[in-house]
Amino acid sequence: MIALVGLCWWMATGQAVFAQFKADDGKGCRLGDPVVMRWQAGMVITASGGTCRGIKGTAPLPRNWPEQQVEIVEEDISPGVSVRYQTVDQLVDMMVVQIPNLPGGKEAKALVTVEVRRYVQLPPEDPSIFRIPQTREIPANVRPFLGASPKIEVRDPKILAQAKEILPAEGKDWDRVKAIYDWVREHVTYKQNTPLRGALAALKDGTGDCEDMTSLFIAICRASGIPARTVWVQSHCYPEFFLVDDEGKGHWFPCQVAGTEAFGEMPDVRIILQKGDNFRSPINSRERVRYLAETLTGGSLGADPSVRFIRQRLAQ
Repeated sequence: MIALVGLCWWMATGQAVFAQFKADDGKGCRLGDPVVMRWQAGMVITASGGTCRGIKGTAPLPRNWPEQQVEIVEEDISPGVSVRYQTVDQLVDMMVVQIPNLPGGKEAKALVTVEVRRYVQLPPEDPSIFRIPQTREIPANVRPFLGASPKIEVRDPKILAQAKEILPAEGKDWDRVKAIYDWVREHVTYKQNTPLRGALAALKDGTGDCEDMTSLFIAICRASGIPARTVWVQSHCYPEFFLVDDEGKGHWFPCQVAGTEAFGEMPDVRIILQKGDNFRSPINSRERVRYLAETLTGGSLGADPSVRFIRQRLAQ
């Protein structure tokens, strides 16, 4: 028997159950011009050592967000392979692949192609109306983004002390969050292609890649009572933070911590692969992971399947 997990592949070199698209009401990020792309995800499995039984695989797919519309346009699924779709924590859409029996030497495909319409996010017209929410104002599905995540050490005394030092006591809340953003960009030097170290290491060393810098911004935001989460795109990630407007309605705002300055807006239109940074592992329920990557389990004695995970933007 085997258990394979595809790790955050892009960081090293990133009936449909998709949520219905909902445009912003005009107070949050405005949507600019879209870019239309196609993305293919899934797996090609080969029973290289003999007949394999009880194969089960998972692969994440892009999903709908206010700034991104997704539609399945093609499924390439071999006979004897079943595919269903499920949503994890309202954040990640997954294809679940099952193959009861794969004869030795045979290959099975489960590939899905989606068309993605990704919008530029423009800053809100009036940032001054937004404020950090009170606890009672935070929706249940947003509250997890105040707690710790793998490599986002919100409760560490150094993170808590730094958050207290950075966040201004007065002023508009938009500017107070911007102070956290500016501090991270000024005090952490970007270092490309480093192994993941996390928020605390970036704070201590003053260096980090996009994932470390994003983690530190998120950790300081959460320690300051501001919900924040990771947005994963191909070969990159950036954070979002959550504020409420003058009517008490919540909005997520992106910012580019590593790269060209962009606060409360996002000119980068790479496909959003998933959002969030604290998931239960599909392989080990006791383990928490930052990103839901591909998995494959199954096989039989002396006959493990080989797998090639597919995740690519298609030429158009």
